[in-house]
Amino acid sequence: MGTARSGVRGRLGDALFRGVAGPGGPENRQRVHGTPGPRWFAADRPIRVVHGDAAMFAGGLSALLLQSLHPLAMTAVATHSGYRSDPWGRLARTSTFLAYTAYGTADDAQRAVDRVRTVHERIRGRTARGEPYHASDSHLLAWVHVAEVYCFLKAHQRYGARPLDAAGREGYVADMATVGAALGVERPPTTLAELIERIDAYRPELHATEQAREAMGYVLLHPPLPRPLLPAYLLLGAAAVTLLPAWARDQLGLPVLPRAERWCVRPAGAAVTGLIRWVLPPPPPTPRGPGPSTDHR
Repeated sequence: MGTARSGVRGRLGDALFRGVAGPGGPENRQRVHGTPGPRWFAADRPIRVVHGDAAMFAGGLSALLLQSLHPLAMTAVATHSGYRSDPWGRLARTSTFLAYTAYGTADDAQRAVDRVRTVHERIRGRTARGEPYHASDSHLLAWVHVAEVYCFLKAHQRYGARPLDAAGREGYVADMATVGAALGVERPPTTLAELIERIDAYRPELHATEQAREAMGYVLLHPPLPRPLLPAYLLLGAAAVTLLPAWARDQLGLPVLPRAERWCVRPAGAAVTGLIRWVLPPPPPTPRGPGPSTDHR
């Protein structure tokens, strides 16, 4: 019985990992964790705890919804990202970037950042209202950054296997500031208070455009998944919605239902996250290399 269960678990985990990380996922994973050398972040840093947990699935969905409220950022995503035509490719590129920056060698992390900055430099245009946008604009980069930090951390605190203490939460924001600064974000927040202050400063610019509503419908209700997986995904999406600030949910037209969320959505989200955590294969150990891991700060 145990052997059969392990076999099912292994097959499910491998399929899920390849779906998220793409065809090159196993090779990238081995390079990320198996290449010796100094890292941007030491083994005990909060970014490694957060980004290595299955709660990132809910956090990633929540971040996409929150980011969509900035019209310029949403237009750039809708026009250039291929989130509809190649959603799995986009997910694989994002997950690979997160892996290299949190766990890879310092050289590989910098190369991952350089690739993203090269892509950002090419993404520019105008919205339907004629407003110019450029993905390398530090103001837009900062919005994408703070939305991710907020949602990733909120998801981990609610659904993570090891929620962070106060010092860990502050440390996570500081760790992410390192990645944000490398990507071109000016003065990324380094404390929770700065993070909330920065998000609040963007609120006058935020509203749900038709593109944002279309993206929300696609992300929450019409993902490119086999039918048997849809119930679990829909529960995960509902859990992701509960991570959003109340004002963001209001702009997106997503109701706040405290009792249903407390007694139904949150337990279901925890169950789906726990299942993902159970089936995913653990990463290989990371060698220390010729010297100790060092923080890139």
